[in-house]
Formats: sequence, structure tokens, C-alpha cells
Amino acid sequence: MVLSFASDRPFDLVTLGRACVDLNAFDYNRPLEETKTFVKYVGGSPTNIAIGARRLGLRTGIIAKVSDDAMGRFVVSFLQQVGVDTSAIVIDREGHKTGLAFTEIKSPTECSILLYRDDVADLYLSPEDITEDYLRKTKVLLISGTALAKSPSREAAFYAAELARRHGVRLVFELDYRPYTWKSLYEPMVYYTLMARLADVVIGTREEYDIMEGGPGQDEATASQLFVHAPSLVVVKHGVDGSIAYTREGAVKVQAFPAKVLKTFGAGDAYASSFLYGLLAGHTLKRALAMASAAAAIVVSRHSSSEAMPALEEIESLLSEHCEPSRG
Repeated sequence: MVLSFASDRPFDLVTLGRACVDLNAFDYNRPLEETKTFVKYVGGSPTNIAIGARRLGLRTGIIAKVSDDAMGRFVVSFLQQVGVDTSAIVIDREGHKTGLAFTEIKSPTECSILLYRDDVADLYLSPEDITEDYLRKTKVLLISGTALAKSPSREAAFYAAELARRHGVRLVFELDYRPYTWKSLYEPMVYYTLMARLADVVIGTREEYDIMEGGPGQDEATASQLFVHAPSLVVVKHGVDGSIAYTREGAVKVQAFPAKVLKTFGAGDAYASSFLYGLLAGHTLKRALAMASAAAAIVVSRHSSSEAMPALEEIESLLSEHCEPSRG
């Protein structure tokens, strides 16, 4: 087993951070300014990860803040429908709105996201909104990097991380860098580094680690620097070139799976949810990485992110088709 986890807890995974609404372009192969039709989905990386992990059979919950309006109710209602616990979601009573993400699908390789995140509700999650009793009920807490972009969400995330460590909860930091909310590149350098040093597992793209480190870096050096602190597992994603996971004993690499790409977003969320499922299920590190890669390939072939999260049978079918390592 790569990591040990607390046993006999009501939740396998709780995520903390962004809960928003995605408006995905229904009109493909055209720029956003020419797109007239969109489909509404629940979105936000930590929200998608909770949904994806639940789809695989894990018991999941989310700590977030949403607006006191139709969009906030839409988010909560969908999460309840798919079986994600919403008892730790806080309703904003001060007029802040749930964030919106408009997606552009010009081609399978030309996609973009236009985020409306000024003064959004999730960034007003405060330390007072964090319940210690809720956190002690989970095996894993995943914190998304966007939660660190502003106060009071930033303090809430670090407070939750401290409570997680206090109660033997494995802490996962998913870098999830989005440039729109940060005031300067120095802010993610500082706060990403502080959170990464607290985490048991750190997951990000090579580009996100470069943001954290303040310039281009090398995977092995990134892992070595983090191993001086709490992390025991560092995952670096390289898109179509696959991903590599570093432990203190060595490294494991898997290739990306071929996919019929419709859009590029959502892959990272599917990757994280399936990778964590693999770890919690006691699979080998190589198997967990392969499951993550397969899930990412499935999601990029579908229109949504949250509703596209694959079932376990779909992942195992793709693994079998491509002769990935047997379960272990």
C-alpha cells in the first residue's frame, strides 16, 4: 500500500474549495463570441473531484460556500442527487454570487475557459465555517489551490489543513492554478509552497509546479524539495506525455491513453478522483496512475466535466483494452 489511511470513518474523501457553475458551449468549432447556446453543469475542480470519486463508489463530501440563489441551489441539489454529502456547504447570506465558467470549444485542441470570479461566494469561506467534527470523519481531505487565492478562503484552507493533520486525516493538495484570481505570481509561489509542504500528497501539472517554484523546474528536483517536508507522494502531470509519481523510494510513470478528444478541460479532475480512488482501494501506485490516466481520457471525450465522470466499469474496460497492469 502506497499510503495508510484511517479506518472506520464515515467519509473516504472530503474536498474543499471552488463550487461553481459551468456553462459549456453547445456550439462546437466556433469562438466564444459566436457561441449562442450553452449547457449548464455543476463545476469547480474540488467539486468535480468529489463527484468523480463518488461515481467510483467512495463516500465523499465537500466543504464550500455557495450563493443564496438559484445557482447556489442548483449546485447543492445536483450534489445531493449524485450522493455527495452537502452538510458542510455554507450558504452565503451577504450577496456574493456563485462563480461562472464559460467554456469555448473551437476544436479538440483549442479550448478555453472564461471565468467570472470577482467577489464569488466560495472565496468567502471562512475559518468559522470549518467544523472540526466534520473533518475528523474523513480519511482524506483534498484542498484545491484556488481556495488559497484570497482571504478569508485562504485562512479557512490552512485551518482545515491543520485540523486534518491533528486528526490523522491524509491531506492532498491539488494545485489547480487559475491565474484570474491572483494579484501577482508571488502569491501562489508563497501560498502554494506553504500548503504543499503540509500535504501528504501533492498533485499538479509541470506548469503548475513551475508557478509554485517561480520558474521552470525539473520533476525530480521538485519532488526532492518537497520530500524535505511532509509529502510522501508527488505527482507531476505532463498531459499527452503521461504522468509520473515520485515516492521517497523511487518513481513510477504511466503513459496517457489515446482519446477521442472533444475538449481538454475536466481531465485533471477525473485524474485526481480516480487516482485517489486507487490509493484508497489499496492498489499499487502504477495501477492508481493508470486508472487516473484512463479516467482523464474518458472525460475529455465528453461534453461536461462533472456529469462526465466515469464509472469504475468504464475505467476498468479501458485499462483492459490497452493491457494496462493488472489490479494490485
